[in-house]
Amino acid sequence: MNDHSTSTTRPTGFSIDELRALLPGQVIAPGDARYDDTRTVVVDIADCRPAAVIRARNANDVAQAIEFARAHGLDIAVRSGGHSGAGHGTVDKGIVIDMRELAAITVDAEAKTVWVGGGANTGDVLRAAAEHGLVVPFGDAATVGVGGITSGGGVGYLSRLHGLTIDNLLAAEVVLADGRIVMTDQFEEPELFWAIRGGGGNFGVITRFLFQATTLTEVTGGMFIIPADAATIAAFVQAATDAPEALGVIANVMPAFPAPFIPEAHRGRPMIMANIAFAGPAEDAEAALAPFRALAKPFLDTIKRGPLLSLYPTEEPPRPGIPEQATMFVNGIDEAAGQTIIDFINNSDSIIRLVQIRVLGGAMARVPTDATAYAHRASPIMLYMVNFWNTPADRSKRLQWLTDLSAALYQGDDGVYANFLGAAGPDQVRAAYPGDSWEKLRQIKRRYDPANIFRRNHNIPPAE
Repeated sequence: MNDHSTSTTRPTGFSIDELRALLPGQVIAPGDARYDDTRTVVVDIADCRPAAVIRARNANDVAQAIEFARAHGLDIAVRSGGHSGAGHGTVDKGIVIDMRELAAITVDAEAKTVWVGGGANTGDVLRAAAEHGLVVPFGDAATVGVGGITSGGGVGYLSRLHGLTIDNLLAAEVVLADGRIVMTDQFEEPELFWAIRGGGGNFGVITRFLFQATTLTEVTGGMFIIPADAATIAAFVQAATDAPEALGVIANVMPAFPAPFIPEAHRGRPMIMANIAFAGPAEDAEAALAPFRALAKPFLDTIKRGPLLSLYPTEEPPRPGIPEQATMFVNGIDEAAGQTIIDFINNSDSIIRLVQIRVLGGAMARVPTDATAYAHRASPIMLYMVNFWNTPADRSKRLQWLTDLSAALYQGDDGVYANFLGAAGPDQVRAAYPGDSWEKLRQIKRRYDPANIFRRNHNIPPAE
């Protein structure tokens, strides 16, 4: 919970049997066989032990869980994909509303729309849509929850061509803090619809999404790895900036790992490991990819024609520790910035550290800044920095590395991307919502959640 939470509720005694009677067959509590598996999320430094996990099956279950938690003064966490970098999908001694059984997906191929349950993951949606030659623009992993990526914005391979995930959201079913179940779109509850497109989980529990899908049968894409120096990084970013909007690139600058295709002399030295997707005719793909292939002889080039889903990892990668992460926006990456990245990569001794570069623009930048709670439309490049730790002493070093790197790369844009924040303080959360968006969000929060019931998130406190 953030320090600026306005709730004054305190836990009161409650009977787990009372909760089980309210939601039979859906309550998992300490001592139950499934408890440890069910409470587990990707990042949980505090090893939270919820008082109960409720496996919601519909919006009414969610409403009853919220009402029970409020009546007993219990904190609420909402778990969808469980990928929150701050561990917001769980809570100690509170109630976790587990959305994973709310995962139904219905595709209307003629209308090109997709209804998606709030507990579905992106890979399931992509697979269901692909059966009809359609796609919904998501991020770059199949295991993340639709609820989290959508409510925060949704930056991915197709953002330059088809916009953010939220730019393709038509409507949503939301359970509010007072237990009401509402539908929201640009006509019904329009302020709520504006807020949930980038404002995170601050305004209610989204139990269903309606997306506009787009025709897409296959892409030209894959992994592309080359050695990195300052000039190569700058040239790579320029190539991504100049590329057609149909080309999306996620480039990671990181130490080369020991793999058969990495020359032994280069292992441990900086490389660019990029995932590239071109959503257009195959004959156009080669011309779009040529500037990247001209930069250096690749260690690995798996780019080929195939389904978009082939670019999405379907399993969680092994984690060598606990990640600390930071995010920022910059105007460009020249050779000086490239050298800064190289120096920081070389000067850290963590087992994994990286700087991820995503060139933005295109369709997502043509949406007016004030059209959604995500307001970074004019920011051309997003950076995401990660450094792993294993001990408390390591953690302070990794946090300092991120702080120093962010300062060294700062170019005047104070914004951050809410979905890439880890354990963030109030100032960082504020930076996710620049300009007038912050105060507008606080006013909407006051209307829909004045007691700040939904505060286990990157919290936006209600207006005074």
